[in-house]
Amino acid sequence: TERFFDNHYKQRSKPAAVSFWTQRPLRVEAVLKILLGTVRKRHRMFGWMYKLTRWILAGVFICAGCIKLLEPRTFAVLIGVYGVVPEGMLMSVAIVLPALEVVAGIGLLFDIERSLEVVTALLVLFIAILGYGIWMGLDIDCGCFGPASPEAHAFHDLRRSLARDLVMLAGIAFIYGGRRYLAIKPARIRLIIEKLGKKRRTEDAYV
Repeated sequence: TERFFDNHYKQRSKPAAVSFWTQRPLRVEAVLKILLGTVRKRHRMFGWMYKLTRWILAGVFICAGCIKLLEPRTFAVLIGVYGVVPEGMLMSVAIVLPALEVVAGIGLLFDIERSLEVVTALLVLFIAILGYGIWMGLDIDCGCFGPASPEAHAFHDLRRSLARDLVMLAGIAFIYGGRRYLAIKPARIRLIIEKLGKKRRTEDAYV
């Protein structure tokens, strides 16, 4: 009788075997945590890629515009060679176009609204002009970075300039996709002006 009760007690006190189904909620939770961590890391990495691409494109446009603004007369001569701008407007275009590049580049650097659209329009314009020059068989300098650029002294190849602009266009497409994926809304100029105005009024109030 004692042996029977001992065996019965041991069977009741023995822990039940843990099956896969009893651990399933814990395993699913662990897998979800791993997946969530991976998504967050990729989201963070994509965000840095978005910023880096935007900064590089902005720097290229600012640099190119500033270089051309230093010698607008020479840049006007380069524009005239293409034969797409009337002679009386060459000087105006040689000043307005680089200035627009600089302004759009600064806007893109700080991710201000409409700056990316302006950069896209300028790049499409440059690609169209380069394509026209290639189609006409012109052996001239691109003039994209002004007359003092290494490209102007090294070769007269519009095809390489066109390839470079197409790479930049791919970068712009990446920025558009990054804004949609990261749900980024560019800063509005009106809000920036309002914030600056409020900050100035606050400083004047303390004075």
